[in-house]
Amino acid sequence: MDKSQYKNIYVFVEQREGVIQNVALELLNKACELADKLNEEVYAVLLGYNIKDKAPLLIAHGAGTVLCVDSSELEQYNTEPYTQAITQILNDRKPSVVLIGATTIGRDLGPRLSARMRTGLTADCTGLDISRESALLMTRPAFGGNLMATIICKEHRPQISTVRPGVMLKGKEDPSRKGAVENVTINFDKSKFKVRILKTVKEEKNLIDITKARILVSGGRGVGSSEGFKMLDKFAKTIGAEVSSSRAMVDAGVITYDRQVGQTGKTVRPDVYFALGISGAIQHLAGMEESDYIIAINKDKYAPIFQVADLGIVGNVNQIIPLLIEKLKKGK
Repeated sequence: MDKSQYKNIYVFVEQREGVIQNVALELLNKACELADKLNEEVYAVLLGYNIKDKAPLLIAHGAGTVLCVDSSELEQYNTEPYTQAITQILNDRKPSVVLIGATTIGRDLGPRLSARMRTGLTADCTGLDISRESALLMTRPAFGGNLMATIICKEHRPQISTVRPGVMLKGKEDPSRKGAVENVTINFDKSKFKVRILKTVKEEKNLIDITKARILVSGGRGVGSSEGFKMLDKFAKTIGAEVSSSRAMVDAGVITYDRQVGQTGKTVRPDVYFALGISGAIQHLAGMEESDYIIAINKDKYAPIFQVADLGIVGNVNQIIPLLIEKLKKGK
């Protein structure tokens, strides 16, 4: 393979019902940083139906060119149409790097593209950089989070990486940025469309996505039970926060997976993170250590969580939180 033919960084822009997902904007910011080191351009790949009006937002967040594929076939995410469209773009334009959000959509799309392009894929990355040889360094947790592996794709192009939402910082929007918008026409092979979406059923939820919450109250094994989480819920309502948890409580069936923080859950960066009854295993720290201010309560004074906490309280969560709720209510 002549790797010199492959240039520029392409970012798959995930949108749902016309709403650009935050992970795409995070990746555009990171792509700009990587492109500066390579002296290359950043391209945003925008697929959907009647979505061309979203291109200025992508330019404002760093895209030099937006490749817009507007087709009724792409109105809702479906594996085969999306894979065909992006594969054609990659074959025609030969990017060096392709970045995809490690969402449910990205985790479905990434491996398909990797297989059709006959190249490697590093999944669930938490770090990206450029080597002296201009290769993409893709870092991800390995062996249950006990070490970080940095992977390179030596022989093949493009280099494809899926990146966990919330890991990269979203850049500031600059409406004055200039960029180009190109309309791309795809020749679909509809004989390979084997799946049709008949209906979309949405689950009713009043909860805010924990990756967007400014204050998180997170409970671990030390909280103990569903009753303990009812207490945390009361505390969260008192301070205007959202409730999340460590993996232990999800595995115990106390709280749902969408509330899990950590290596196998979600990466969060709230203004304030309460780690309540959480020991601070490396897998959990990987998902929350970038929080602006961390408050930890744990009865074990040697718990690893205190190594990253800005404020630590040694004590029983189930005794301290009710007192704190009482004080806060009086203060109000």
